[in-house]
Amino acid sequence: MRFLDEAVIEVRSGSGGHGCVSFRREKFIPFGGPNGGDGGRGGDVLVQGSTGLNTLIDYRYQQHFKAKNGQPGSGRDRSGARGKDCVLHVPLGTVILDADTDEVLMDVAQADAPVVLFPGGNGGLGNSRFKSSTNRAPRQFTPGETGIIRRLRLRLKLIADVGLVGLPNAGKSSLLAACTAAKPKIADYPFTTLAPILGVVRVDGDREFVMADIPGLIEGAHEGLGLGDRFLSHVERTKVLVHVIDGTAEDVAASYAIIRHEMESFNPEFVDKPEIVVLNKCDQLEDKEIKAKSRALKKLAKTEIYPISTYSKDGMPAVIAAAFKAVSAPQEE
Repeated sequence: MRFLDEAVIEVRSGSGGHGCVSFRREKFIPFGGPNGGDGGRGGDVLVQGSTGLNTLIDYRYQQHFKAKNGQPGSGRDRSGARGKDCVLHVPLGTVILDADTDEVLMDVAQADAPVVLFPGGNGGLGNSRFKSSTNRAPRQFTPGETGIIRRLRLRLKLIADVGLVGLPNAGKSSLLAACTAAKPKIADYPFTTLAPILGVVRVDGDREFVMADIPGLIEGAHEGLGLGDRFLSHVERTKVLVHVIDGTAEDVAASYAIIRHEMESFNPEFVDKPEIVVLNKCDQLEDKEIKAKSRALKKLAKTEIYPISTYSKDGMPAVIAAAFKAVSAPQEE
């Protein structure tokens, strides 16, 4: 299934039905009076999070969604039928924005009951509502309210506990494959990963957390170079970031600085997010090289450095333990 994390659609809630003007005309009832019914309410536009979806591909081929209009009232005080609702099923983590103003309308984080996004219009009143002792044959009625029409932008932000970031070919996909059952594409060329991938890391027993791998970033990604930086939105919700550094790079500190700059350019709040720095591919380095590069990274990152090898899996338990500890720590409001 193709991964799609953004879509623009148009929705319309149902309009209310018009009220009815009617009078009783029955045998042996000379003064029947008004009996026009009310119009039915228009259908609502609702949103429901679904655990069975992980992409917005359904909204790629259909962009218009309409709830049904309410039926008009009729004689004998019969009210019109209510319009059928329109339910938008979206993956968990979807943010719904107004396409014209970028105002956030809803953030779907849980698979609860459907929530009303735009209500349908109220039905109009029939002439029986206007009868009184001084107005026994009213011909007044009210039309139904018009439904709401809005253009929406749907943005999917995957819900994960840990996010992997780094330059292309740093070993993010290899790290995900080494500690989860996920099977990302792994190759010796840049941008192997073209879409975010999720995997579940089982620590022991029933303790686990979700890890997300995103496409690699390059210098200038916030200006549109490479695959851009929009995939960073999928790790905005994570509790901790695992920054994977290619240990075979000549200047590992520069590699770290590039990714930090791109993240801060995308969202300054990334500065305050907990981070685990991993020096990967240490199976290809000598001990003195590992120590020297770890010192250079620690001087810049000001945090503990975890030398690992996703090939031999050396150092992996320590990274998993650190990630689980960060995920389990109480989060500030």
